Amino acid sequence: MILIAGPCVIENENIIFRTCDFLVKLTDKYKIELYFKSSYDKANRSSINSFRGPGIEVGYKIFEKLKREFDVKILTDVHRDSEVDIIKDVVDIIQIPAFLCRQTDLLKTAADSKKIINVKKGQFMAPWDMKDVIEKLKYFNAIDILITERGFTFGYNNLVVDYRSFPILKSFGYKVIFDATHSVQLPSKGKNSSDGERHFVPYLSRAAIACGVDGLFMEVHPDPENALCDGKNMVDFVMLENVLNDALAIEKVLWK
Repeated sequence: MILIAGPCVIENENIIFRTCDFLVKLTDKYKIELYFKSSYDKANRSSINSFRGPGIEVGYKIFEKLKREFDVKILTDVHRDSEVDIIKDVVDIIQIPAFLCRQTDLLKTAADSKKIINVKKGQFMAPWDMKDVIEKLKYFNAIDILITERGFTFGYNNLVVDYRSFPILKSFGYKVIFDATHSVQLPSKGKNSSDGERHFVPYLSRAAIACGVDGLFMEVHPDPENALCDGKNMVDFVMLENVLNDALAIEKVLWK
């Protein structure tokens, strides 16, 4: 099983290194393939006053340090073509954000990087619409593709997960990841920010594993209540390990 996990955004080196150390030890314990995730810039925050991150130059240096200290594989998201050329030398997976998943030029630049591409399914897209996104990446000779389900817009300020999405996405021939923490987000429902319902993460994760996903995406923070971004839907270290225990038990019964 693949685990993509880490703080939503780089707040400071202490939080990043503390979380990475925990995740490396946890995934070694359970023999899970880890991709450490964090963002150097969150360009789609709700408010101009929201914390976005330290920027790509600082992010690049922190990712370099993580590589040296933990020998960890890294995923991060990009928002512009120019960012791909900068960040590609220090990450293993380039992530296309959900709001940008149909941006052809960004998909082409990401594919040209010769890195694995993880595309978040847009909150506005049906699962079968992702076939066209995959065809674009194949046309541009992407070396490998992951597709991540992160919920579908359900009225105002709410998301819902349609579990029919997983077998549909799997039918396209690529690995499918479930983003358990963004799927419990309540977009823009907080005061100038998104709210969230992290207590539903274990339930949605167990169902996704039962549907045969190839991995889980979870934003993880040592103190989610005081995080600077997505705190209400991020999980702490204890919840993460509990979710993984359940996920591995279900996987062992159903898929091995």
